Amino acid sequence: MIARTPVADLPAALVDEITAAGLDPVAVHAHVAAAFEEDLPGGAEDATASAMPDMGAAVADIASRETGVVAGLAIAELAFRYALGDAVELTGRVSDGSRVGPGDVVLTASGPVAGVLTAERTALNFASHLSGVATATAAWVDALAGSRTRVLDTRKTLPGWRALQKYAVRCGGGVNHRMSLVDRAMVKDNHVVAAGGVVEAYRRVVEAHPGLRVEVEVTDLDQLAAVLDAGCTEVLLDNMDGATMTRAVEVNAGRASLEASGGITIERAPEIAATGVDFVSVGALTHSVRVFDLGLDFREA
Repeated sequence: MIARTPVADLPAALVDEITAAGLDPVAVHAHVAAAFEEDLPGGAEDATASAMPDMGAAVADIASRETGVVAGLAIAELAFRYALGDAVELTGRVSDGSRVGPGDVVLTASGPVAGVLTAERTALNFASHLSGVATATAAWVDALAGSRTRVLDTRKTLPGWRALQKYAVRCGGGVNHRMSLVDRAMVKDNHVVAAGGVVEAYRRVVEAHPGLRVEVEVTDLDQLAAVLDAGCTEVLLDNMDGATMTRAVEVNAGRASLEASGGITIERAPEIAATGVDFVSVGALTHSVRVFDLGLDFREA
């Protein structure tokens, strides 16, 4: 049986750390609990571990198998503590956002063998996925180094994972775009069709939600000039080539922040940075990222 440790019994320092990272510890705890429910539905026991004789206690290291940036290790610690309570000791955790290489130990768990085995996959699932997001983001940050352009995430996140994935983007050095449909408005092509024009769509949103940040997607320089004249201060340049983006920066003349989006690959990073746009948004940071290779190994006695 796992302990199913409640939030109130978690170490205060861990709860404070998760809060300081911009995450809700109650929501994170619920996410971890749901993950364990997938493995142990209805309070069931681990069918394999529970059939073994008492295997005693051991020390296990979570180590990197590749080079990258780690994130979600506090969530991995929470997973172990949720499953094992005070029976587990967690040491040696490196800071989220750290760059690591093959063989680097990022977290050590000491406790009952059966419990560590039961918690292993859940802890690794969180840390491996979020480290994958952080590593992909850091690759973009490196590719844009030396320019003014910064990489943004999008709302193309896994359902239920948005806050965690956007946290991992921050760990990788990226910038978060809007969290939801209410903290910022974005006028896109279908809104333009519905409203009868890009400026009309922009004005309708501004009138409906005074004071709310509004970004407008444009597909050509004529639309850009129109929304700038209407007072828009955040513009998304959709599927433009490098030459058109460079011209857009000239037309803009510093009036609005400019975000490049659509058809964006990391191979284009130098080209996009050279145009002088402020941001490049990359859905692939979250919607199709490759997990980072972390593994757990027990130390030999």
